[in-house]
Amino acid sequence: MTTGAPPPLAPKRSRARTFVPLGVAAWLVLEIWLLTLVADAAGGLTVFALLVGGAVLGAAVMKRAGRRAFRNLTSTFQQAQAAAQTGAMPPAPDRAAAEDRNGFLMLGGLLLMIPGLISDAAGLLLLIPQVRSALGRTAEKAVERRMSAAPSGSLQDAFRQVRIHRPDGKVVQGEVIREDAPQGPRRADEPRP
Repeated sequence: MTTGAPPPLAPKRSRARTFVPLGVAAWLVLEIWLLTLVADAAGGLTVFALLVGGAVLGAAVMKRAGRRAFRNLTSTFQQAQAAAQTGAMPPAPDRAAAEDRNGFLMLGGLLLMIPGLISDAAGLLLLIPQVRSALGRTAEKAVERRMSAAPSGSLQDAFRQVRIHRPDGKVVQGEVIREDAPQGPRRADEPRP
């Protein structure tokens, strides 16, 4: 028996939910195929040595990147604490720490630890500083482009909104006002900067 109501529409699947599993499956098949080719040509012991060497190198890279990140974080806290004790403004963060691209270095170490020759090649590429810098600049531009294209009320506004949690549990909502924004009269229908 039908009631005449149309069937509910299924939510549209995003391209990422469709193609990411297919890409991972293709990558796994390609890794296994390449490992069998190398094992046929050079022997199973050579492939095992390559995989163990990649895992050891990846662990060493991740350990080094983690220590560097901890050192950067510690120095930032020490500078902020020294500035708070003297009453001065903390210094602006230098771009040298951002140019390290520790995240990409850790990703390179992780790719080296994953068994497979293609992931090892990608991990070795991420160990090259020029490649990390180029990928970092590309990622920054992509994030900036997405943030500027985001409609109001989305993630873009989350960086402008602040909430202060008071000890009594009340939440005071506010808005960040930038000092470098143009000051002056504005129309009533014009959005706030």
